[in-house]
Amino acid sequence: MVPGGYRTLADLPLVIPVFPLPGVLLLPRGSLPLNIFEPRYLNMVDDVMAGDRIIGMVQTVPGGERTRPTLANVGCLGRITSYAETTDGRFLITLTGVCRFRVGPELSSATPYRQVRAVYGEFESDLVESGTPAGPASEAEDLMQALKAYLARKGLGLDWDTAVKAPWTTLVDSLSMALPFNPAEKQALIEADAGEARRACLIALLRFDAAGGDEDDGPHRLQ
Repeated sequence: MVPGGYRTLADLPLVIPVFPLPGVLLLPRGSLPLNIFEPRYLNMVDDVMAGDRIIGMVQTVPGGERTRPTLANVGCLGRITSYAETTDGRFLITLTGVCRFRVGPELSSATPYRQVRAVYGEFESDLVESGTPAGPASEAEDLMQALKAYLARKGLGLDWDTAVKAPWTTLVDSLSMALPFNPAEKQALIEADAGEARRACLIALLRFDAAGGDEDDGPHRLQ
């Protein structure tokens, strides 16, 4: 079930507040915990909690001003499904992904946070619950082999019992969100269609890194 009960693209808001955050990926039906402490985003959360609880997560790309960087072309609409306020004034929220969107024109706004027009037309399939991708067993094995090589190089662990039991779409999306890919790689994953296309993109990135394509060999922790 899509969070918020959205069934068609016409149900989705046309103007959305955005939270630009490079290196952070939200995908439909994925869960993203966030620690909100910057004043303008505290204001944003206050505003959306009084309304539809919708925030657009989007990465930034090189360009623009330091305080107003250029937004990536595609982000993901998220709905606040968990909310708590700390004693020091921070918000601890969880966003659950609803639907990807293409970033349209940015609006002039009196709010301290940015707002854009969201264009959903090409992402209607995000609102449809998908099952386990069909495909040859060799394709599933390809992903697991690439993942094992990647995790070994990064020094990361994984609950393999849980991983092998998960639907392939769920596993691919979870790995896409959680693994420490760089922002450009994260953007390639969100722009790939769910299922086979995203799995192929993920395998390509895993193999590239396992072959030494990513020179950052520092320790990472898979969250």
